[in-house]
Amino acid sequence: MIPYGRQCIAQADIDAVTAVLRSDFLTQGPTIPRFEAAIAARVGAAHAVAVNSATAALHIACLALGVGPGDRVWTSPNTFVASANCARYCGAAVDFVDIDPTTYNMSVEALAEKLRHAQTAGELPKVVIPVHFGGLPCDMQKIHDLARRYGFKVLEDASHAIGAVYRGRQVGDCHFSDIAVFSFHPVKIITTAEGGLATTQSPELARKMRLLRTHGITREAAQLERADEGPWYYEQQCLGFNYRLTDIQAALGLSQLTNLDKWIARRHEIADAYDAGLRSLPLILPLRPSESRSASHLYVVQIDPLRTQLTRRVVFDRLRAADIGVNVHYVPVHTQPDFRALGFAAGQFPVSEAYYLRCLSLPMFAALTGAQQAYVQQALQAALS
Repeated sequence: MIPYGRQCIAQADIDAVTAVLRSDFLTQGPTIPRFEAAIAARVGAAHAVAVNSATAALHIACLALGVGPGDRVWTSPNTFVASANCARYCGAAVDFVDIDPTTYNMSVEALAEKLRHAQTAGELPKVVIPVHFGGLPCDMQKIHDLARRYGFKVLEDASHAIGAVYRGRQVGDCHFSDIAVFSFHPVKIITTAEGGLATTQSPELARKMRLLRTHGITREAAQLERADEGPWYYEQQCLGFNYRLTDIQAALGLSQLTNLDKWIARRHEIADAYDAGLRSLPLILPLRPSESRSASHLYVVQIDPLRTQLTRRVVFDRLRAADIGVNVHYVPVHTQPDFRALGFAAGQFPVSEAYYLRCLSLPMFAALTGAQQAYVQQALQAALS
């Protein structure tokens, strides 16, 4: 089966991991800060904090921003559940802002309207989490302007978007946000097997996140509250977690990072071929605006109800039967049973729900061959017949 996404592992990656396995440090060693420094330099951030998943990065980012019981956090319904769960881990209430029908990202217009109502009701969010869906950057300048007007913090969920560019700036430089989070899951653009990372320009936010990822413990002499009792001394200064990335994973990430530009360029070649080959089919193709450069993590089409009566399920099943591992991104978070138990219901975010009924993620990964892509396009044409 041709999957919708998969990792690319070369001999150089294997050699990098093997070198760490033969070294003195499998975890808590020198490869992790090297990986952090490389990502920070790549995106133009002052600080990077690597952890064992993007979910963990979202969690400690929320905590570093002071999210707790009584606070409100808003995100997009069109995302993986972790974008919303991170607020709940902190005891905060979560809510959603509907998406733009063309970008599938958080609608700035819907956000502005919701903020106006929230201000009147005294229910403004403490943090807003825009999600760069499929690698396409949200309109961060406008979200930043709203953050300054209404006083909330901005946490970018850039899990799909390493290597993406917004208004000439790398996503993750946090010019328009407080913290940005990346994912290195195997289906993402580069991988550490499992893993995530948070970037920020704030030394204080970085310090808090580093503390939180390691049980709340520090050995840094400048941060100790009591006098240093000896080389063994450490302090737990807050309730933290074991969210550490290993040196083995960091070595894989460092090796993968050297291919980032090449792989994103290849993803754009694949997207160009899809654009050209699928234009005549009853599909709504993804927006690729000139003012931003998507990381092209996903290539999502919608079944166009104005040009075909076929349902997404029929097309999905036909493609799966043809050994093409298409997928659906995402089931709207607010429709999940656990969120319905919180009071959410179908119909609250109609643009996300309408998109969900029609969306289909086609295979998109750097190692996808021209022959494989041609087969996908032929099978999709047949499925839509």
